[in-house]
Amino acid sequence: MSQPAAANYGSFDKWLPKLVLAPSFVLTLVFVYGFIIWNGYLSFTPSRILPNYEWAGLIQYERLFENERWWVAVKNLGIFGSLFMGVSMALGLLLAIFLDQKIRMEGALRTIYLYPMALSFIVTGTAWKWILNPGLGLEHLMHQWGFENFTFDWLVNTDMSIYTVVIAGVWQSSGFVMALFLAGLRGIDDSIIKAAQVDGASLPRIYWRIIVPCLRPVFFSTLMILAHLAIKSFDLVMALTSGGPGFSSDVPATFMYSMAFTRGQIGMGAASAMMMLATLAALVVPYLYSELRNSKHG
Repeated sequence: MSQPAAANYGSFDKWLPKLVLAPSFVLTLVFVYGFIIWNGYLSFTPSRILPNYEWAGLIQYERLFENERWWVAVKNLGIFGSLFMGVSMALGLLLAIFLDQKIRMEGALRTIYLYPMALSFIVTGTAWKWILNPGLGLEHLMHQWGFENFTFDWLVNTDMSIYTVVIAGVWQSSGFVMALFLAGLRGIDDSIIKAAQVDGASLPRIYWRIIVPCLRPVFFSTLMILAHLAIKSFDLVMALTSGGPGFSSDVPATFMYSMAFTRGQIGMGAASAMMMLATLAALVVPYLYSELRNSKHG
C-alpha cells in the first residue's frame, strides 16, 4: 500500500468510530438534555394547558411548595424510598450470603430470586393489586380458609397504601440486589475467609467484620440504582394504587404526571419534574465526584 493511501486509511479509521457514534450523540443531546432544558424553562413560565413562553419567575415553584398534595408526595417518597432501599439491600445481602455458601441447586434458586426483576413494574403492580385486594386476594383467601377476623386492607387504607408499594417494590428488586452483592462476594479472595477461620473467627463474625466492609463499592452502586428507581417510581404506583385512595399514595412522579397531563398545569408539572431532577442530582453528583476522584488518585 502506498504511503498516501495508508495515510488516508489511517485517517478514515480514526474518524469511523466518531461517525458511528455521532447520530446517537446528537439524538441524546436533543431528546434528553434538550428536553431537560426546555422543561426547566417551562417551570419559569405561566404555562397551563399549552406551553406559554412568557417569563414568570418562581411563581410555579411558589405554587408547588404551597400545594398540600406535593408535600404528601414528598413524604410518601421519603417513606417509600427509605424502606424500599433499606429492606431491598438487607434482604438482597442476606440472600447473597445464603447463596455464597455453595449450596445445592444454587443456579435454580438464583433464577427464582432474579425472576421478578424480569417483569415490568406494570406487571408487578397489577399482580400485587390483585393479591392485596381485600375482596379478591389475600384477605378473601384467609376468610375462605376460616380466618374470618383476618384483615389486610392496606390497599384501600389511606394511612397504609404507600406501604403496599414498598412490598411490591421490594419483591421485585431484592433479587437484583442479591445478584449485585453475590457478584461482589464472589470477587473476594477465599484465602481471607480461610485465614480468619484459622484464627478462630466464626462465620457470622467473618462476614460482619471482614466480608461486608469489603463490599463498600457494591453498597454505594446499589444505593444509587435503588435511589434512582425510587425517585422515578411511576409505573409501579400507577398500576398498584393509581396514587390513591385519593392522593394518599402519590409520589412526585405521579404528582408531576397528574399536574402536567390531567389537570392542565404544565408549569407546575415542569417545576415538580425539576425538583425530582435536583433530588437525583444531589445523590448522583457527589457519588460520581467521589468515584472520579478515587480513580484519579488511584
